[in-house]
Amino acid sequence: MLWRILAGGDSAGPVRGEDGPWDPDVPSPARMYDVFLGGKDNGEVDRAAAERVAAAAPSVPQAARDNRAFMHRVVAWAARHGIGQFVDVGTGIPTEPNPHQIAREHRPDAVVIGVDNDPLVLAHDRALLEGMPIVRGDVREVDALIADLDEWIDWDKPVAVLLIAVLHFVTDDYDPAGIVRAFTGRMVPGSVVALSHGCSTGADPAALAQVEKVYQGASAPGVARTREQIAGLFGRRLELVPPGLVPVQHWPHEVGPLTAIPVLGGVGMVPELCEVRS
Repeated sequence: MLWRILAGGDSAGPVRGEDGPWDPDVPSPARMYDVFLGGKDNGEVDRAAAERVAAAAPSVPQAARDNRAFMHRVVAWAARHGIGQFVDVGTGIPTEPNPHQIAREHRPDAVVIGVDNDPLVLAHDRALLEGMPIVRGDVREVDALIADLDEWIDWDKPVAVLLIAVLHFVTDDYDPAGIVRAFTGRMVPGSVVALSHGCSTGADPAALAQVEKVYQGASAPGVARTREQIAGLFGRRLELVPPGLVPVQHWPHEVGPLTAIPVLGGVGMVPELCEVRS
């Protein structure tokens, strides 16, 4: 598998690639997500961490699949509503169907850009995502990321920014709401931000604590937020489209049972005649 080639077989310790160093001995949220989705582009350390998460909260793999399905529905919805540009932040290990495949089913001329900062993920994406340009970028350095996206995205036209299962890996120190504001500050009316986020409201506290403990040992710590905190990430410029901020299984309509640790999702749109407010 590509993972073993890039890691130098079964070697341990940091590896330096063209996109920077990474450590195959440290689990990656992206590769753990690949495990939950039934993928094979992951290492033993990722599988072990994913197993610890699933032992603490057995519904997490299902939540990951539900979250991916939410992304599929959002992309299709946005393309049907006339949006022709998509930025998939934290695109992760390729899993079909991918955002560009879904978008182009409804809009053949759609421009879809993937963004990630994990060197191994970038290598997989470039090798496997034909027709989807990949940008190396870190959402925590959002101004630099947006500047790099200027090469691909025309911000004078509607764009959909996908922050699917991304901001719960951004700690408060990096101001996740400010990240959303940075994107919406460049967006014209009709543009959207879609996000999903692990939610502590209604979650099993013991299970959630164990899951967060596992992610503390990963390359990016995970932090669940309350429903109120997640709603606040959309800021004042975006208006939530129906049905609002709901469990991902309920957007835009109910398609499956809920999980023990909720994942909430929503789509915020920049409305017509909207003034930028801080």
